[in-house]
Amino acid sequence: MTLTFASILSSTDIDPAETLIIRHAYVPMHADGTPGIHADSSDTELLAYTRVQSVSARTFPAAPPRVWVVFLPEGGDRARLWRVLINKGELERNEVNRTFDLEVSEEMSDLRNRLVIQWRSPRTWRVNATTAASYQVMEIADAQPVRFPGFDALVLEHQQLQAVVREHRYAAWRTALSSVVGIYLITDTRDGRQYVGKADGAETILQRWSAYATNGHGGNVELRGLDPSTFRFSVLRVFDPTTPEPVVNAAESHFKNALDSRRHGLNG
Repeated sequence: MTLTFASILSSTDIDPAETLIIRHAYVPMHADGTPGIHADSSDTELLAYTRVQSVSARTFPAAPPRVWVVFLPEGGDRARLWRVLINKGELERNEVNRTFDLEVSEEMSDLRNRLVIQWRSPRTWRVNATTAASYQVMEIADAQPVRFPGFDALVLEHQQLQAVVREHRYAAWRTALSSVVGIYLITDTRDGRQYVGKADGAETILQRWSAYATNGHGGNVELRGLDPSTFRFSVLRVFDPTTPEPVVNAAESHFKNALDSRRHGLNG
């Protein structure tokens, strides 16, 4: 059975009927003198390039959809996923071009630079997602591993934490976090309030944080009802899993006092 792009889309919240699929071409300079892109273009350059489109309805849709899935060329009929973008509307236009307000989406973020589809129309650089749905998936490459920064430098937004818990490229992070118990800090970046927590006994920091990645509150009463998307996670102190529980408890109490997280934070 051939795996198609439709199967990939079905696992997301992307509606093919409201989505445009783009495959850029590497062109150093266009005929009108505007700069193109190349294989070494940065993400910033690629986004800026995608934002500018022709005013001609024959070249680009007069009313482009909300979601744009952008691929980069990779020899022959291969197209590798770059980013999913959200079109927030047209910002400006002149006689030649229109500039759009595009925002990078986290949809399909685990497939960035990994998903390769067969591009059936070499002369066509954009198609509707309903057309591209039948395109064959040629490759889903292994994700490049991400280096673990060390416990002292570890700071994660909630969305990043979810990726650490589930994605293969963070395997080294999971190994490190599963090897220690300790004291951690959750900061609600909306108002700066902090929660000091601990992982001890048979529960490692990875196990404790996996609960936050799943439901946002990890079972903590003080965190229920808050939006976890604004949470930031960091490690205050780590211990070997054989460390006596009273030692870990004393460290937790110290940090609660030092950060005053009972009176002015999220600890009860």
